[in-house]
Amino acid sequence: MTEILSDSHIEELITEVKSLDVNIRSKLSFKNKKAHQEASFTVRGKQENDFCVIVRKSQIKPLNFSVILGYQPEKTNMLRLLRRYNGKSHQHRNKLPEDASLEPFYDFHIHYATERYQQEGLKIEGYAEPTDKYFDLDTAIDCLVEQCNFEVPPASQINLLRNT
Repeated sequence: MTEILSDSHIEELITEVKSLDVNIRSKLSFKNKKAHQEASFTVRGKQENDFCVIVRKSQIKPLNFSVILGYQPEKTNMLRLLRRYNGKSHQHRNKLPEDASLEPFYDFHIHYATERYQQEGLKIEGYAEPTDKYFDLDTAIDCLVEQCNFEVPPASQINLLRNT
């Protein structure tokens, strides 16, 4: 049985500093899948937790994408999705009755891992809210970097690292 992550543990994982030595886009090497392209890489947080960033994008529809932060619990091969930044490609409907006030929507949206969705046997990141914080894949990546506490060196330091 999968351990339920509490909301406070989820928040600790999201706010844990995740340092990158280069701009996040330089870590994305896309591979062709059936109907999309996908890139992923792992990063270790300052508290020694392992995270995976996955970016999927449609080869046909530019607004059909996902930018995902996953957490891999120690000594497991599981990936728990903590955040998912989705494009404007499908309708989303939250499944729990207490979320019924949020009508189904067809817009850019962010999925959030929650304790209560896990307790109901639903996907950990099943709850989502529409957003205007991004409008395409690039700005969704920026949103993940900002909201999930990635630390990226300034551009001048990136250039110095490349020259060493």
